[in-house]
Amino acid sequence: PTPVPTMPMSLRINAKDLAVELDLRTTLLDALRNHLGLTGSKKGCDHGQCGACTVLVEGRRINSCLTLAAMHEGDEITTVEGLAEGDRLHPVQAAFVARDGFQCGYCTPGQICSAVGMLGEARAGWPSHASADVAAASVALSDAEIRERMSGNICRCAAYPNIVAAIRDAAEEA
Repeated sequence: PTPVPTMPMSLRINAKDLAVELDLRTTLLDALRNHLGLTGSKKGCDHGQCGACTVLVEGRRINSCLTLAAMHEGDEITTVEGLAEGDRLHPVQAAFVARDGFQCGYCTPGQICSAVGMLGEARAGWPSHASADVAAASVALSDAEIRERMSGNICRCAAYPNIVAAIRDAAEEA
């Protein structure tokens, strides 16, 4: 059999530079889970439809199953493992715990990373389809606005009311 071509690369994940040798076709999700031991991000559908694999790249949320690891050399990648500061949970993580924003927990890392990215988008004034005024300088995060912005993250247990409440709490704290 012909050997699979690999390439050494350096990925900056959770504020650490990590060296890894990967097949050029390796997705960012598979690099995180299978090569770097960061198993917080989950493989749900492997088609970018469920959001379980959501991570932050340069502060923006992406589906890590749809991008190649090699495309992100030099980018700041944050996974759910990198959100807390020591024993202090990120405000979104703390809100998910306080509001019981999960049941089985499979989608939770993706939900949390997506919520962190979404809150940044709202603070920056990015409108969504649910925004009443797309030209407004800031976005009021109503329940409908939160649901629209989180629509790329699916929870098969249907913990949505608690997820929305957790995100609302985290937004108010920020």
